[in-house]
Amino acid sequence: MSANGKLEGGFRTKAEQEVGKRIEEIFLKCPDSVETKLENFTKYVRRQKVTRLLAQYEIFKQILGVKGSIIECGVHHGFGLIAWAQLSSVLEPVNLTRRIYGFDTFGGFPVVNEKDRSKFTHIEAGAFYADSYDELTELIKIYDSNRFLGHIPKVELIKGDAVRTIPEFIENNKHLVVSLLFLDFDLYEPTKAALESFFPRMPKGAIVAFDELDNPLWPGETLALLETIGINRLTIKRVEFDPYIGYAVIE
Repeated sequence: MSANGKLEGGFRTKAEQEVGKRIEEIFLKCPDSVETKLENFTKYVRRQKVTRLLAQYEIFKQILGVKGSIIECGVHHGFGLIAWAQLSSVLEPVNLTRRIYGFDTFGGFPVVNEKDRSKFTHIEAGAFYADSYDELTELIKIYDSNRFLGHIPKVELIKGDAVRTIPEFIENNKHLVVSLLFLDFDLYEPTKAALESFFPRMPKGAIVAFDELDNPLWPGETLALLETIGINRLTIKRVEFDPYIGYAVIE
């Protein structure tokens, strides 16, 4: 649930905040079919979204030779989850054991811990509601029909409060190895649960990535890292052209 697209009003200029609406107006006026518009998607997306996709590509390249699945913590509308899936089908079409798991409530924040409070934000339970589960389920079916080895499942959605669903998932998937853990829950409790459960299953060379680390709007993610792995155990890098993502290669 990328907060950067939802609360970066504090970081964007007024002109930047208006870009999306201006593009929408042009998109709706264009007489081309929706399919044609989507095939020319770079015309209609903000620079920030292109940046995000390229940042994911840079991270994905680093795990191509690492065994394990991808865990996306915080799906929201599905941009990141489906990007990982598309990158896998393009860059490693025969890697049938690499699964992509997306965890989300699909109903907004379940709870907001005091450790998530910030003088810059005022968030409550239920915030950032995005019921994209059914839509993503259908899109995943279409994705499978358009890739090599599409009869073997690649993407799975896990719906519910991650504090509960992650331990259940681990119990039902004792074989799990994680090559990439992408943390975008925004909040303290689910981030802590993810680190506690998934980090021990990450081999050397795997990547743990953070979307809200060192972000004054979202202190919970940093606190969850400090209280679990410990920030001084990781060499946290950044993608040079992306302002938000921090990541560490497990050594």
